[in-house]
Amino acid sequence: MKQVVLIGASGFVGKTILHELLSRGYEVTAVVRDASKLEPVPAGVTVVEADVADSAKITEICRGKEAVISALNPGGWGNANVYADTLQLYPALLNAVKAAGVKRFLIVGGAGTLFVKPGLRLIDSGMLPELWVPAAKSLGEFYLNTLMNEHDIDWVFLSPPANLGDLKAGVRTGKYRVGKDDLLLDHKGNSFISVEDYAVAMVDELEHPKHHHERFTVAY
Repeated sequence: MKQVVLIGASGFVGKTILHELLSRGYEVTAVVRDASKLEPVPAGVTVVEADVADSAKITEICRGKEAVISALNPGGWGNANVYADTLQLYPALLNAVKAAGVKRFLIVGGAGTLFVKPGLRLIDSGMLPELWVPAAKSLGEFYLNTLMNEHDIDWVFLSPPANLGDLKAGVRTGKYRVGKDDLLLDHKGNSFISVEDYAVAMVDELEHPKHHHERFTVAY
C-alpha cells in the first residue's frame, strides 16, 4: 500500500487532494487541526490532529512514509498574521519532513511568483486583490528564499493559475497544461483550473515524478 501524509487535509484544496489520493488507492495520514472537519472519516484515511508548529510530532507522523503533500493554509485570507505565520510555519514544516527522512515533499504553492510578462511577477503586477497580497507575498518568499536553496530533499512547488476553482469549480476533466515560471492563459486570456484538476496534477506528479527541486504550474 502506498502511504502518504497530507498536511492540511481538511481545507479547500486539501480535501480535494485527499479524495484524489483515495481514488488511486493511497493510504493517507491526514494531518489536521480539527479532526471533526473530516468526519465521517473515509476508508483508507488515518486522521491525526497536530499543530504544524510542533516539529517533533510532525516528524514522528511523517517517518516511514513514501511522500508528504502539504496543503497548509495558515488561517486563510482572514488571518491578519498570515504573512508572519507562513514564514514561520513553512520552514518548520520543511525541516520536520526532512528530519523524518521522507524522500519527496510536494507543496501546494502560490501563483504570486509566476511571471505575467518578462521581469514582472504576478505579486508585483497590481492584479491581485489587496486581501490576498500578504499570503501571496510570504508564500512567494518561502519559495524564492528557502525552497530554491534546498537540496537535501526532493521538493516540488506546484503553483496554481491566477484562479483556482473560481470559474470551473466542481469539474474534474483529468486534463491540464503544464508550465514552468510563467502564468498560463487560455485562448480567452483566462488563467484558471478547477481544484479537482489541480489535485489530479498534484497526484500525477506524485505517481510519475517529472519535476525535482523546482516549481511548475498547471492551468487549462
